[in-house]
Amino acid sequence: MDNAISWFEIPTTDLDRAATFYETLFQIQLIPLDTPNLKMRMFPIDNMMSGVGGALVYSQGFHRPSATDGPLIYLNANPDVQIILDRIEAAGGSILVPKTQISPEYGYMAAFLDSEGNRIALHSVPSL
Repeated sequence: MDNAISWFEIPTTDLDRAATFYETLFQIQLIPLDTPNLKMRMFPIDNMMSGVGGALVYSQGFHRPSATDGPLIYLNANPDVQIILDRIEAAGGSILVPKTQISPEYGYMAAFLDSEGNRIALHSVPSL
């Protein structure tokens, strides 16, 4: 197993607002994928076969945002979580845990509430 996780979905109540929030934070363009029952905005990945992918998702109630319940997803914030943290409040989120060192070899983490009320974390590893 290359990665313990292969896919994640972040719930939304307003998909356009959430897409703007994450595109602003990470300076990326999310990829739309809509089906009759599900609307998604996928994070770009370099290699679909070996990379971890994920999306923002609107499913009319099957996925529900939460600030306290469910798994905590850590998004890649390399080279420094502070770069992403500095964009959060202006984009409509709030910081829950500021940049915090895990250890010298494991880098830094932080956590925030996104525009939809989801608790999401960030992780960055120091350059070697």
